[in-house]
Amino acid sequence: MTLYNQYDKNIRLTWVYITLFLAFVIGVGYVFAGAMQSSGILYIAVAFSVTTSIVSYWWSDKIVLKMSGATELTFESHKEIYRIVENLAITAGLPIPKIYVIEDTALNAFATGRDPQHGVICLTTGIINRLEKSELEGVVAHELSHIGNRDTLISTIVVILVGFVALLADWFRYSAFFGGHRDSDNGRSNPAFLIAGIVLSLLAPLAAMLIQLAISRKREFLADASGALLTRYPEGLASALQKISGDTEPLEAANRATAHLYIANPFKGKDVAKLFMTHPPIEERIAALRGMDIK
Repeated sequence: MTLYNQYDKNIRLTWVYITLFLAFVIGVGYVFAGAMQSSGILYIAVAFSVTTSIVSYWWSDKIVLKMSGATELTFESHKEIYRIVENLAITAGLPIPKIYVIEDTALNAFATGRDPQHGVICLTTGIINRLEKSELEGVVAHELSHIGNRDTLISTIVVILVGFVALLADWFRYSAFFGGHRDSDNGRSNPAFLIAGIVLSLLAPLAAMLIQLAISRKREFLADASGALLTRYPEGLASALQKISGDTEPLEAANRATAHLYIANPFKGKDVAKLFMTHPPIEERIAALRGMDIK
């Protein structure tokens, strides 16, 4: 499979996931509204979810950088890193992002920013000091691809939907078991809707989270393919990922809220079922990169 085919396939699958996710959220809302015979609470949940998500979207980069303890690099102190980022950004046709560093010997990196004009690349001191130049180029190209592919925007959309489902499920369980429910014009609410609503209130948040993780993993494959297209040297990123996977040191600055941003799972030594992984297995990513044809 060529890099271009892999790139196109990952984009298609990502938008298929998002379309299915939208249909899933609409279906959950429909069942809950039918079971409770009331739509007013849905408008409140949507307004709250959208408002908080918009706030997070506009200030997410500053929040993440603050949570990570990252500081901005200067050109004088890291000329080589600046030149790598600058050259690849120009090649990709993107604005040159700001560059931040986390003082940590663990090997990791992430990108943030709501759009290419506000892009930020953050690298740990460990990844700067321990990777070869071609490997650093692969990592930077991967993170630039996240910026160019608007992954932050897609991530925000998904977060809105996951939050919306969780709010609906919490509200429905409370209303069904403690607040009572409104009777319909023809008598009591449809029992089929009520039973379906109870089941969905328990399972929908889990399903939403699994879809979110699936989309996150697909975006990582897409960024790998896009980064390899940018450098024209898939082996650079593959070699970097191999070194990152061999690093057993967890990243102290990472937490569950930011884990999905990093190029690799920052929590080392924790076995997680594949369905619940924020990232694809690195072995699969390396195999995909080394199996690509740049022709």
